[in-house]
Formats: sequence, structure tokens, C-alpha cells
Amino acid sequence: MRDVADSSVSPPQPRNFAGPNWVGLQALYAKEVRRFMKVGLQTVGAPVLSSLLYMLVFAVATSGVRPQIGGVPFVAFIAPGLIMMTVLNNAFANSSSSLLQMKMQGLTQDILTPPLSPGELATGFILGASTRGVLVGLVTWAAVMPFAHLGAPHPWAIAYYGLAACVVMACLGVLAGLWSVKFDHMATVTNFVILPLTFLSGTFYSIDRLPEPFRGLSRFNPFFYLIDGFRYGFVDRAEGPLMAGGLFVLGVTVVLILAVWRLFGSGYRLKS
Repeated sequence: MRDVADSSVSPPQPRNFAGPNWVGLQALYAKEVRRFMKVGLQTVGAPVLSSLLYMLVFAVATSGVRPQIGGVPFVAFIAPGLIMMTVLNNAFANSSSSLLQMKMQGLTQDILTPPLSPGELATGFILGASTRGVLVGLVTWAAVMPFAHLGAPHPWAIAYYGLAACVVMACLGVLAGLWSVKFDHMATVTNFVILPLTFLSGTFYSIDRLPEPFRGLSRFNPFFYLIDGFRYGFVDRAEGPLMAGGLFVLGVTVVLILAVWRLFGSGYRLKS
């Protein structure tokens, strides 16, 4: 009788979640945050120090020399660009380095084995990278205030473009991390894609000073709209159309989120 009863017992089945796996998502997010906070001096302190050095150079070396840009003092003009640059670089670095290190150390099963859907994986990595971007941005903002004395006439623009920048760069970091199989690949993406797009987006200058065709090409750079809208929140001046820029950023964000979700769903370069 025992043998008959035992043979009718079904084998263990995977957990069937009626909704999101909140426990797994929280664990993945916590892992991503703790990973960069464990080396906070490198991930938070170093970018802030770099921004302070930039501000020191511009505030001291160009004091009284550089004219205003559109009625905005030069130091106040570049300060939002510096803040945004730290946000962009750190959000990208968090998700990209996390995935690349997992792949190189053979730990991709840590995210493939748990019952996490592609959407939950994407959300966890994006939120973790966005948290680092927001944290570094806030600390950098506080650090440059003594130099630039920034106001905030449009806080909605600061919040919208700041969060959009975090999500966009977190997604790009995931895509780069999935594609890369060694650090040389990641360095290629950083040096030949991210860095040029960042520096050629009006971080340190007005794009009106660029000759054609570079001025026109800047209008297709999503980083330009992120920095321009973010700067508008501080200095009440925008070089591009705010409505069109905001919609362009929204469209890029949606496309990148869908791309990340699709690649996690296919297991691109994670299962092999």
C-alpha cells in the first residue's frame, strides 16, 4: 500500500507566481545596491572628486574670462552638465560591470536559476543602476553648489531628465554587459560610444558654437536632450525644444527597456 501511495505523489514543481516575484526582485535590487556601496569610496567618492576638480579648473582658471552663455554665468552653465555626466557614467558603469563580472566569474546561474522573469531581471538591474546614478548625482550637486550657487526654478525638469538619464544609461549598461565577454569589449563601448556621446552633447559648451554638420548631428544625440533638459531645470534656459526633447527621451527609454527585456528573455550570452 505504501508503494502505491508513494508512486502517486507528484514530483516537486516550480513555484507558480500569480504575480511578480517581489522577494526575488528585492533580493536582486539589494545585491546591486550593496555591490556598489561596499566600495563607496570608489563608486561614489571618486566621481564627486572628479567633478570638483573640473569645477575648480573652470571656476578658477576661467574666472572673469569666459563670457556668459545665453545670459547664464559660465560656471553655472557647466555645473548641471557635470552633474549629469556623473549620473550618466555611474548608472552605465553599475549595470555593465555587474553583468560582465558575473559572466567572467561564471556566476550567471545566480540570476538564471531563481524564479525571476525577464521583466523582473530587467527591473532589478535598472533600479540598482538608477540608485547609484541618483546617489552620485545628489552628492555631486551638493559638492558643486559652493562654486555655482545653482537654483532650481523647474524641479520637474530636474527630476524627469535625471531619472530618465539613469534608466537610459542603466539599459545601455545592461546591453553592453550582455554583449561583452571581456573587459576589452567594455572599454571599447565606453571609449568609442559613451564617452564621445557625453562630451559632444553640450556638457561644457553651447551647441550653437558648433559648425555644421556637427550642430545638426547633435540634435540626434539623446545625451544632448538629457543634459539640455536637466540644465533647464537649474538655469531656466534650454537650447532645444523641451517638448520634442522630452518625447524623444521618452521614446529612447521605452525602446531600450524593451530591448533589455527581450535579451533577458532570450538569455543572450548568459546561457552559453
